[in-house]
Amino acid sequence: MARDYDHLFKLVLIGDSGVGKSCLLLRFADDAFTESYITTIGVDFRFRTVKIDKKTVKLQIWDTAGQERFRTITSAYYRGADGIIMVYDVTSQESFDHVNDWLNEVNRYASEGTCKLLVGNKSDITSRKVVSYETAKAFADSLAIPFLETSAKNAQNVEEAFLTMASELITIRELVGNPNGPRGTQLTNETKSSSGSNGCGCN
Repeated sequence: MARDYDHLFKLVLIGDSGVGKSCLLLRFADDAFTESYITTIGVDFRFRTVKIDKKTVKLQIWDTAGQERFRTITSAYYRGADGIIMVYDVTSQESFDHVNDWLNEVNRYASEGTCKLLVGNKSDITSRKVVSYETAKAFADSLAIPFLETSAKNAQNVEEAFLTMASELITIRELVGNPNGPRGTQLTNETKSSSGSNGCGCN
């Protein structure tokens, strides 16, 4: 049976419990938001098909639990991932500090060169923001990965976060002339600029 897409990418959302990973996925997949989203147990995933540069792209997005007791389960889902989206909460310094821990897990379990993106969620809660855009951007730059601030509540930059990564993955696959591989690499400076990571994600 013929495929109904040009590219299929597996993306994985990681980060501490409560940073809004499930809400980001719900916003992107269903354009919906709820204040009372139940904590993810283990893993959940959704599909969304998008059009990018006349290409039909099917995204399989895995939402992983942030709790320590599920780490063994969720680490298995890093394998085979084309892209990893690391999420923290801009109102929680602890969740930002833990990004390094999540990055270590990614480097341990994911394929070498898997695309990475740093996302600071809940940017709509400006009164409680403790992690500045500049601090997070400098951290992302030190890792040579792009950065966006998002709000699942008002949809700010949610679409951009997923489409930025998907667009770069298309470029990588087509450069090597293989629509089904290889696994990704770091996002390019060109993609960083077009994604709004140089300032558009600011409040």
